[in-house]
Amino acid sequence: MENAIEIKGLCKNYDGFSLKDVSFCLPKGSIMGLVGENGAGKSTVIKSILGLVYPDSGEIEVLGQKGSPDRAAKEQIGVVLDNYGFYDGLKIKDVARVMKELYTQWDDKQFQEYKKQFHLPENKKLKEFSKGMKQKLSLALALSHNASLLILDEATSGLDPIVRDEILDILLEFIQDETHSVLISSHIISDLEKVADYITFIHEGTIVFSENKDELLENYGVVKCTEQDYKAMDKTHVTAVRNSRFSYEVMINNKNEFIWQHKDLVVDDTTIEEIILFKVKGGL
Repeated sequence: MENAIEIKGLCKNYDGFSLKDVSFCLPKGSIMGLVGENGAGKSTVIKSILGLVYPDSGEIEVLGQKGSPDRAAKEQIGVVLDNYGFYDGLKIKDVARVMKELYTQWDDKQFQEYKKQFHLPENKKLKEFSKGMKQKLSLALALSHNASLLILDEATSGLDPIVRDEILDILLEFIQDETHSVLISSHIISDLEKVADYITFIHEGTIVFSENKDELLENYGVVKCTEQDYKAMDKTHVTAVRNSRFSYEVMINNKNEFIWQHKDLVVDDTTIEEIILFKVKGGL
């Protein structure tokens, strides 16, 4: 399977923070959710992919091109960042005119359709837009120049649930062409659980896991048991533990084998958010 993005051993050092040996691949035709707490390194990874930050070491390949994307590659990448980068005194028609000059594949008809779908006002200046309206404008722009790769940094933040759901549907439609791919970072893990094929979790500058979402949900589970049960169980597939005065919650990463070994214990299904919380807060 071809990859839209390949990252190997990416390192970047700042005063007080470092990306450490970050590696993952985004297969073409899929959506990857990039998750992690504030300051974990998500935006640094995304800016490194886009050539806005220069890594200290490591390799990045985007759409078959190594290093920072050149102009031709940038034509194929739709981007939504926190800062949408346009002067606040402009109106939507001015922004569309700028984009037409920047992108040879600019599709004004497509943009007008998204503008209508997102209820974006024609006559307001950008400084009058709410944060949610600016996010919708950025997404409309990213989707309107025939990109094959979307890179979205917190693209659904500040949006109400109905609009977020609408955007998720658009992303699912976008990847129906199996050459299209999406990398999206978000704090709203439930959104990613709806649409992502892969989840990459970064914590304190390090990749904790980068795995197929369905396999994560199929393999991981939570066992609620007594201290005695915990001490007696095989720890081979135990990844994290939370305990209180009266009980233990144990995260395991191979439900089928664990159930076969421990027929007296109940294994509950879990969620991506719970897996992440266990990884961060659970100890062994």
